[in-house]
Amino acid sequence: MGGQFTFGKYREIIFAVALFLLFDLGVLVLNFYTSFQIAEDALGINLAGRQRMLSQRTAKALVAVDQARARGRSTTAELEELQGAVKLFDVSLKGFQGGATVPGGDGKPVFLKAADGPRSADILQRAQALWTPYVEKLAPVLAGAANDEQLQEASDYARANNLKLLALMNDLTTTLEAVASDRANTLRLVQTVGIALALLNFAFILFKFLRRLRTSDAAVEAANDENREILVSVREGLFLLTPSFHIGTQLSKSAHALFGQRLQPGDNLLTLLAPLLSEKAMTDARDYIELLFSPHVKEALVQGINPLAEVEVIVKNRFGQDALRHLSFHFNRVMEEGAVRHLLVTVQDISARIGLETKLHDERLRSQKEFAMLLRAFDADPALLRQFVAQAERGLLAVNDLLRSAGASQGEAVLLKTLDEASRKVHAIKGEAGMLGLDTLADQAHTFESDLQRIRDAGSSPVELGNALLQLPLPLEDLLQKVSALKGLTGMQRPAAGQPSTEAINEALAGLAQQVAAATGKQVIPHVQMHSHSDLAREPRDLVREMTVQLVRNAITHGIESPPTRRASGKLPEGALSVTLEREQSEWTLTVRDDGAGLSAPTIRQKLLRKGWYTAEQLASFDDKQIVAHIFKPGFSTADSVTAHAGRGVGLDLVQANVQRLGARMTLRSTPGQFTEFCIRFSV
Repeated sequence: MGGQFTFGKYREIIFAVALFLLFDLGVLVLNFYTSFQIAEDALGINLAGRQRMLSQRTAKALVAVDQARARGRSTTAELEELQGAVKLFDVSLKGFQGGATVPGGDGKPVFLKAADGPRSADILQRAQALWTPYVEKLAPVLAGAANDEQLQEASDYARANNLKLLALMNDLTTTLEAVASDRANTLRLVQTVGIALALLNFAFILFKFLRRLRTSDAAVEAANDENREILVSVREGLFLLTPSFHIGTQLSKSAHALFGQRLQPGDNLLTLLAPLLSEKAMTDARDYIELLFSPHVKEALVQGINPLAEVEVIVKNRFGQDALRHLSFHFNRVMEEGAVRHLLVTVQDISARIGLETKLHDERLRSQKEFAMLLRAFDADPALLRQFVAQAERGLLAVNDLLRSAGASQGEAVLLKTLDEASRKVHAIKGEAGMLGLDTLADQAHTFESDLQRIRDAGSSPVELGNALLQLPLPLEDLLQKVSALKGLTGMQRPAAGQPSTEAINEALAGLAQQVAAATGKQVIPHVQMHSHSDLAREPRDLVREMTVQLVRNAITHGIESPPTRRASGKLPEGALSVTLEREQSEWTLTVRDDGAGLSAPTIRQKLLRKGWYTAEQLASFDDKQIVAHIFKPGFSTADSVTAHAGRGVGLDLVQANVQRLGARMTLRSTPGQFTEFCIRFSV
């Protein structure tokens, strides 16, 4: 009687669950069928779109064949292009008409079902009527045996009917999209009805279960009352763990926060840890816990190999945000009659301790890097270091004046100009710091550059822009402090001549080239001859050195290719970089030349389009010389990402600004795949 009574009590729930499973199965089957239909429709729409492209590709290839023949060139490549387009269009058209296996978008064979509906059939019939004579006229061309008259006849037919064929393929695409949309709507309606019925049934099941479980929940709550005060008050996560890795019925309130989720009695600890730990850490944790449940293993012997004594995890905080934490798990045996019944697990958040240790470690590293920088500075050429320190101090003070004078009343254009000027000065300091091996100073200058760039890219109002600029003198102070430290160091160096020697300049620039090459995975053989550098006065000398540093960095990052790329193009793996400064009477000539990839006008054109500086129509009106001139614009760079050596579009902007300050003339020569040469002539 008891068994029958129990079955009768849960009969409604069992029936509802069975019905729910049937609904779920129906929805699953429908989803599978829907996905299959959508995939077929998407393939048809995609290939119909390809037909549009192929109609244009055929016409263009035919024109290319005509032009190549007119110029007396070989038409092999053009014919191959034409043959491929015609073949692919023809087989796809037949597939739309009767269904067939055709090359897909990735070239792999796919089955294209026949297009549905009278509208599609009419379009395909009209397209075939245009295509059949088109193919007939193309036949001698495709065979490579067409005479001028046959070629002209095919070209005339293409010009007369290409747009008609394109329009028909557009209509086919639109028709297929409409058919797919109608089918998807129908399937979606059926699917929605099935899901609604399943949800209603699920609500019934939930209602029944909640009523049945109410009494059990009350009993569980009563059992937890005696431990609640303790478990609520402790800051650690506390719970018992069974030999099957399940959490016991009682656990502390803090455990939820430590795991970043609501824990439930019976949760599998390994399942909770799996998203937080690596696969190896999970394996080690499982093995360690199994050892603790083995009574013949001494607990004291294995405590020292606890793999969870200190783990780094990412969990959700109380605001639902990802938070990095360091947790420490400790396990203690709970014995009963000589057997290990449970493990008492204690979880502590040790993030504060780890953070302090990390901070101390980072501080030691920073101090070591700054000490190493001072050592390198002490070994640098005294005259060259003195010049850099003096120039850097002037530049940073000028940046400080620029930033302090910025205000919303000046307008957006003036504020952006201020940002550009500050960026050029900081970029110049970064470049020369890198040349002297002052990495810490270069890194800090790079960070300050990032702050300037972030403000520029924010697109804020003049008021917001002005306020942001006024906040920058504070981080600028850190840069000034490092320069001041170097200034103090120069007083401890050996006495130096007023000007750095030519050898020192040449060595520093060659070292810079090697440094940038190593950082970018390239190889370079620099030839540096700054013969007349010491003949210049201070201001033009500083300007020339700034330009040279930027042109050397630019040649390595944007010009010289990686060794594999150079080998593939028949070049030596080591790029050649030539830097010369020569004087002929009152005129100086600075030349920086590399044997790298050269400047590509199409690449620059595409970059300008992606940046949104111009429309495609505007770019089409520029010749290649006008396009290449954009490499000197502030904020333009061909680099795909920002690094310590490229990506902000400041280096060549700085070069151009210095050229104007010198009253110099700059010429740029480049041949794609061969070389790039900057030549700057000036008189002082």
